Amino acid sequence: MNFTGAHILSIAQFERADIERVFAVADSMQPYALRRRVTRVLEGAILGNMFFEASTRTRISFGCAFNLLGGEVRETTGFASSAISKGESLHDTARVLSGYSDVICMRHPVSGSVKEFAHASRVPVINGGDGENEHPTQALLDLYTIRKEMASHGRDIDGLRIAMIGDLKYGRTVHSLCKLLCLFDNVQLTLVSPGELAMPEAIVEQLRQAGHSVTITEDLPQSIGHVDIAYSTRIQEERFATKDEADLYRGRFRLNQAIYTQYCEPNTVIMHPLPRDSRADANELDNDLDENPNLAIFRQADNGVLVRMALFALVLDVVEQVDKYARDVNWYNSRRKV
Repeated sequence: MNFTGAHILSIAQFERADIERVFAVADSMQPYALRRRVTRVLEGAILGNMFFEASTRTRISFGCAFNLLGGEVRETTGFASSAISKGESLHDTARVLSGYSDVICMRHPVSGSVKEFAHASRVPVINGGDGENEHPTQALLDLYTIRKEMASHGRDIDGLRIAMIGDLKYGRTVHSLCKLLCLFDNVQLTLVSPGELAMPEAIVEQLRQAGHSVTITEDLPQSIGHVDIAYSTRIQEERFATKDEADLYRGRFRLNQAIYTQYCEPNTVIMHPLPRDSRADANELDNDLDENPNLAIFRQADNGVLVRMALFALVLDVVEQVDKYARDVNWYNSRRKV
């Protein structure tokens, strides 16, 4: 893959060597993400952050990643604050806003909308999530997290045992992660969900065609007994016709410390793309897991900045210049280890 000037729209664009390239660059961004060094390599560049669907981590981490490389961020959030609410097409919006930006990140509730926008854009576009379709940067940061967590146990992604739990029908994060895992070898997947919220059959078939073992079940305790990763997802309430319909499934697959202790292997890593639904009727990952050292959800979120910094550096072709425009920080840094 030639990253320079490329749109990042789908996991289908990546080969395994591309993944390794992104991860190597992400590793090199660690001093800047931890504020041990400052770089101004993207000074003068502008990111157009266009989020037409609710977001906290993705929107802010994209902005943070760009700022950490020295660039500036301009944001649009929600349809009400956009000319789209006045009837402007995605084509016209793309033509205009790409004139104001050097790269654009976009999230939209309709599948395929980011690709449509990218066709009219004059600058690279990165998909921040399009409906129930894909979330490629989340999949990359998830796999980057898996690689780091497994490395601490002397393991690799090949041969991974992973349980995906919850809303697998509408959860675009697991859709993209499954497609990414197809680039690796001998992965064992257990897909745990209500039958009505099962992983789309096309993705299951893609996993099997890649040579992976796939088990489909509704039995949570038995499914997490022999896995390296327990990846939980929330019920995607915004994809249902009504809240009452979503409520039928809420809280069906809760994981707490007691269940973890009883069923999981001691080093099983717990992941979640966030936000986790902590309301009493859901509580998919109980707060009593917060002290469990294998709860990786906040390390996972931190890794999103590294991966998105890497993508910006690759797409804007500044990877080899980052250190040239760097200096030490001159403020108190709480992240600096004593």
